[in-house]
Amino acid sequence: MTNTHYPVVMTIAGSDSGGGAGIQADLKTFMSLETFGTSALTAVTVQNTLGVHGIQPMDLEIISGQINHVANDFQIQAVKTGMLHDSQVIQTVAEAIKQNNLQSRLVIDPVMIAKGGASLLLEDAQDTLRTQLLPLGKVITPNIPEAEVLSGIAITNDYERQQAAEKLLTFGVEAVVIKGGHRYSTDNLAEDYFLNQQGKAFTLTSPRIETPHTHGTGCTFSAAITAFLAKGLSVEEAVYHAKAYIHAAISHTLGIGHGHGPTNHWAYAKDPQAALKEVTIHE
Repeated sequence: MTNTHYPVVMTIAGSDSGGGAGIQADLKTFMSLETFGTSALTAVTVQNTLGVHGIQPMDLEIISGQINHVANDFQIQAVKTGMLHDSQVIQTVAEAIKQNNLQSRLVIDPVMIAKGGASLLLEDAQDTLRTQLLPLGKVITPNIPEAEVLSGIAITNDYERQQAAEKLLTFGVEAVVIKGGHRYSTDNLAEDYFLNQQGKAFTLTSPRIETPHTHGTGCTFSAAITAFLAKGLSVEEAVYHAKAYIHAAISHTLGIGHGHGPTNHWAYAKDPQAALKEVTIHE
């Protein structure tokens, strides 16, 4: 019997032993937004809030097997990718996504560098990400440093941010959200920029929260977009609600760990309307 009330979603990403990012953050986000989370593990990291201390990639057949067998059993409504690490993993994931026709609601979080500075995507894999995965994507969610690397454009102002987004669209992804956590301005707003293939553009702003507890924000934001897409929202609506979700998660800090602590994955569910009021759309 098919359950049509709670959408099934999938995360294809690495494990964070500290629980604040990766697969663990994605599944917590999925659950808090009343979607059923499934997963395909791409790597195991030795990690806590102080940094990444080791990475063990999964065997390619195990990665594709996880995706294939979950897709054979569940009706997956949306998928997100996180840490993919190298070219072979990206190619394997891209082929499995196409084979199982999962690209209609694919959210790509181009995880490149951990909060502590560790590289999570090998340099030679960047071109594979552009050519193999981006053409399949519904939306890609880079932060400013990731957008700079993938587009080849330095971002120091709004015009360069727009240029970078336009460049990313040339690789085939349907929409781009450049996150504003790595700010180039001195105001007190966290501003994300949206642009799609039809030329629709807007920014989303929320009050900037000065806190060290931002571990896993990128994973959590992209997972929230994935969940909202699975629930039938448009890309624009999903991004707006996900912005409110991550703002609430950062605002109601848990204060866990001795470094970059995790966000609060259940904060949004306590009062979604209050969270949405903190986000402003500028078209």
